[in-house]
Amino acid sequence: MVAIIAFVLAIITIFFVPIDKKYLNYIDYKTISCLFLISCIISAFKDINFFYAVARQIIIRFNTLRKSYVALITITFVGSMIIANDMALITFLPLGYLILKETNNEDKEAFVFIMQNVAANLGGMLTPFGNPQNLYIYTKYNIDNIYFMKIMLVPFIVAIILLYLSSLFIKNDKLTLNRQDIKVSSVKEKVYIFLFVLAIFVVFRYVPLYIGLIVIPIIILILDRHAFKNVDYSLLLTFVFFFIFSSNLARIDAVNIFFSKLLEKNVYFTTLFSCQFMSNVPTSILLSKFTNNFIPLLYGVNIGGLGTLVASLASLITFRNYISLNPKKTGPYLALFTFINVIFIVVESAVVVFLIK
Repeated sequence: MVAIIAFVLAIITIFFVPIDKKYLNYIDYKTISCLFLISCIISAFKDINFFYAVARQIIIRFNTLRKSYVALITITFVGSMIIANDMALITFLPLGYLILKETNNEDKEAFVFIMQNVAANLGGMLTPFGNPQNLYIYTKYNIDNIYFMKIMLVPFIVAIILLYLSSLFIKNDKLTLNRQDIKVSSVKEKVYIFLFVLAIFVVFRYVPLYIGLIVIPIIILILDRHAFKNVDYSLLLTFVFFFIFSSNLARIDAVNIFFSKLLEKNVYFTTLFSCQFMSNVPTSILLSKFTNNFIPLLYGVNIGGLGTLVASLASLITFRNYISLNPKKTGPYLALFTFINVIFIVVESAVVVFLIK
């Protein structure tokens, strides 16, 4: 369904921006490729029950629902700093689901998924390499490393506080396991961990992309060709369609004029608003053409990742994961998603407005 909506939106913008050579530059092929590689590895991990085993260890170690929730949010938050929000969610959403499933707490699935999504979107804001929009602005304005971190430190701390306060909405019930111990193939586990590390090196550009695209699929094909069947190819297409949609919006003169006028009034809120429709990465590219005031722009594209499903494409990953498990609960999920995201936006915005005065 999400892929269809993204396709329709892309087609609509094509009427305003006819297809030309620039379309070839719309799609972030590295992002799509890395999503594919990580998805293949996660699918292979699932086939050997790896996440069941990890989920059980978290439950045993932390033994209450609240502590396990904090551990899960922390893993997702830190993970997004290391491997970016998209990859962190693909990796850790299955873990959240299994912890809830193993302890008969599926009723908390929507809340936990949404909080993992918020943690992933905010986790990478502190560093220049934490997410793509940071890296772009860091490079575009030639910002000093330490100064960059000083700018984002307060919103980062606020995000941590809000995330851990959210644990108060989770009961501190003792957890009991409802399944026998899970056996994991030690050989495949070690191989897949190696492949995952290799994929992370590809994400960080320590290893050329083509090596990852050759080595990872071949090894998985040898060990578990079934893993390719469970890759969410429609999600990859959704990303492609949204790249087309947002890039076309940025080329429409009326859109450019509209945002340039808004930037004259308020950079931060214009950026925040733009992210809700164009996503934060395209917004950072578009609006940087009209302003040299990079501090509110930086705040806007990071906090602007919260809000609508398209504000950050990572949110689409969470949404697709949730509705695949709960196809009849789309409405309640979107309502809760919006409510929680608005709270975070309001609190973070109050802090940011004070900082940029």
